[in-house]
Amino acid sequence: MKIINNFKTDSQMQELIRRWQEWLSQTRRYSAHTLDAYSRDLGEFIDFVVQKEEHHLTIDDFQNMSVRTFRSYLSERSRRHIEKSSIARELSALKNFFKWMNKNKYIENTALTIISSPKQPKVLPRALDVDDTFTFLDKAKEFAKEPWQGLRDVAVFTLLYGCGLRISEALNLNVGDITNQNYLRIKGKGNKERIVPLLPAVVKTIDDYLAQCPYKMRIGEPLFLGARGERLLPRIVQRQMEKIRMYLQLPDSITPHALRHSFATHLLENGTDLRSLQELLGHASLTTTQRYTDVSIEKMTEEYNKWQK
Repeated sequence: MKIINNFKTDSQMQELIRRWQEWLSQTRRYSAHTLDAYSRDLGEFIDFVVQKEEHHLTIDDFQNMSVRTFRSYLSERSRRHIEKSSIARELSALKNFFKWMNKNKYIENTALTIISSPKQPKVLPRALDVDDTFTFLDKAKEFAKEPWQGLRDVAVFTLLYGCGLRISEALNLNVGDITNQNYLRIKGKGNKERIVPLLPAVVKTIDDYLAQCPYKMRIGEPLFLGARGERLLPRIVQRQMEKIRMYLQLPDSITPHALRHSFATHLLENGTDLRSLQELLGHASLTTTQRYTDVSIEKMTEEYNKWQK
């Protein structure tokens, strides 16, 4: 894993930052992408402070940083029209670093704890209506080069909608993972395990795909394969969805993740309670699941307005 180490600090701080990165990677198991983002975020902050202080930063500089320094940095990022989501991530990276420094007693500076993340604009999930969802699933097998690939695509899309899986969760399934035809055990974000009901219609699409797949698959090997027999890539699924979406004249917002949103929205509209939905989706926070109540209200408002015309 590539470690960023060209920070404008003295050698002592370079070493402490290296230890922090190592902790993120090996202890916290952060992905290479997250580690890279956090390292760049810390570098941006250090560059900002160095411009003010006009020297490479030492541990004493970090010890003495005030709330004013952090607020000045965040204000500067806002003036540069950096998106609020990016500023929130940058602040998260800084808080992570300073918390690690404090916990390991390298410094004693809690100034960052009183600074809140910028309020994020509310983004509602996009979902298909029920009729469009089933039309989409019916058409899915017609856009692949080979019949078995069409059956594969149907199985993947049906898993996203019928079980509410993330695309990564579906494509990470291996042969043998489905040991019970009544439920599916899934490892989601943060290796959090959840159990979702496995509908007979979902099982059938997987069986149909396996019956036609030309490759011999053994237990533990990828369940969904690409044209050359390798594990199916998300980009292939996305590309197939783009073709179907264009044919059916559906909006660009309809992505593989929209099928998961459709699963949640349709369950909620049919009376599933939020706590149960939270468990099915594998959300760590009920707040995330509550977004679907807004989707349902928005949908009801649309239908009411149509009726009024």
